Amino acid sequence: MQLRGSERAPLPAARPVGVPDPGEPVEITLLLRRRVDGPPFPRWDVAADRRPETLSREEFARRHGAHPDDLDRVGTFLEAEGLALLPGSVGGRTLRARGGAGRLSELFGCRLERWAYPGGSYRGRTGALSVPAPLEPLVLGVFGLDDRPQAFPHFRRRRSVAPGDQSYPPTEVAAAYGFPGGLDGSGQTIAFLELGGGYAPADLTAFFSGAGIPTPSVTAVGVDGAQNAPTGQPDGPDGEVELDLEVAGSVAPGARLAAYFAPNTDRGFLDGVTEAIHDASRRPSILSISWGGPEPSWTPQALSALDSAFQDAAALGVTVLAAAGDHGATDGTPGGVLAVDFPASSPFVTGCGGTHLKLGGVTIEEETVWNDLAVGEGATGGGVSQVFGPPAYQSGARVPLSPAGTPGRGVPDVAGDADPATGYSVYVDGAPTVIGGTSAVAPLWAGLVARLNPTRPSPLGFLNPAIYALAEAGGFRDITEGNNGGYSAGPGWDPCTGLGSPNGAKLARLLGRNPVP
Repeated sequence: MQLRGSERAPLPAARPVGVPDPGEPVEITLLLRRRVDGPPFPRWDVAADRRPETLSREEFARRHGAHPDDLDRVGTFLEAEGLALLPGSVGGRTLRARGGAGRLSELFGCRLERWAYPGGSYRGRTGALSVPAPLEPLVLGVFGLDDRPQAFPHFRRRRSVAPGDQSYPPTEVAAAYGFPGGLDGSGQTIAFLELGGGYAPADLTAFFSGAGIPTPSVTAVGVDGAQNAPTGQPDGPDGEVELDLEVAGSVAPGARLAAYFAPNTDRGFLDGVTEAIHDASRRPSILSISWGGPEPSWTPQALSALDSAFQDAAALGVTVLAAAGDHGATDGTPGGVLAVDFPASSPFVTGCGGTHLKLGGVTIEEETVWNDLAVGEGATGGGVSQVFGPPAYQSGARVPLSPAGTPGRGVPDVAGDADPATGYSVYVDGAPTVIGGTSAVAPLWAGLVARLNPTRPSPLGFLNPAIYALAEAGGFRDITEGNNGGYSAGPGWDPCTGLGSPNGAKLARLLGRNPVP
């Protein structure tokens, strides 16, 4: 049976340059169906202002994970076909295995080739996959046969200083946004998905000691063989990793930080997200993702699998925040076609857009949409999804039609300082630098959520229904000036900065100490 949504096309300008050795070891991840004999999966009734009870990871796995019999059937079949089983996730419904490239090609009905493209090469396939008959009712997705780069980090280092440019310590930005005092995120764990590079403990020590903040607890978690591996190149993924840790760690210094390092493939993305969400040891309450790509660059099976994982996060009380992209309304799509970034476009993720922020001390003097496209320095992503329909919580947001003329999920939901010209003073690869991009906004909001969670009877979890319900109560600074090259800002929600940047004090009063609707 053909696996629906598994079709792949070559990367632009890629050309085949050979085939892998049939014995080349390849690792795959299979996504299995939810168990069908458990209680109904928890759903939100936004219209009735209700959300289901948050489940523990153990209870979630028992109720809504993969059925043990399904895992046994699939595992037994793969072993009989000569594959070696690897650790998977019952709650995340994943089973991992290793086998030779030739055998896996035969099992899943594809031809693997080596492809070269400007800037690199990858093992890839074209067309759709097929699932062996014994697995047909059980397996929903197969990942790992194609190992092309899937996502990009959404950060921008400032290249030069122009008149009027400013930079701020993350704590100064948090103070300007009114993050509530007396709260430091103690008892919370913030997870970060990282798809390359790494951090040097000496860099973190230099940054936090310079800021007068105790260096937080940071743990590196390896997924699918990846690990904390600094490259020494601040323009590379190190800039992303250390930006994430330094922004979140300085605005929520009491929180524990866990960086989940995974390969930059669709399999790595899925396994990294699954590992973080279902981690019963560290138990993150927040997941910050600063990597993504235009919706058209993902296969439908990957979009569906990750969106399902984000629904898991909602049921577990985990807040997921994702950068909305740094290429304006096209999200870097060739030909100037409007597109939004995934995973920010998932309805179960809080998409984070970017602003240009001018401060006088900790007073906001000016805040507009971040757009430096004219000088080649990027702009906030934002627009309307062509994959996900409009969620109920955006019913009053006046989201325009998608470029295809259909209703869709509007991106982003919230915003914060992202312009490199008004960027964050951080420390990367042995030297101070200034970085912006919507990558900075996700960990900034993660720090705010970490501050608010301890004031409540339960974590904020899935944030979007609550913030849209409270939008009229003044929890946001409405950004009404500027555009992102395809959409313009205006009163209320817009496809550049969403509901706006945070008014932390008001959000604390609105969301703290009370159950989230």
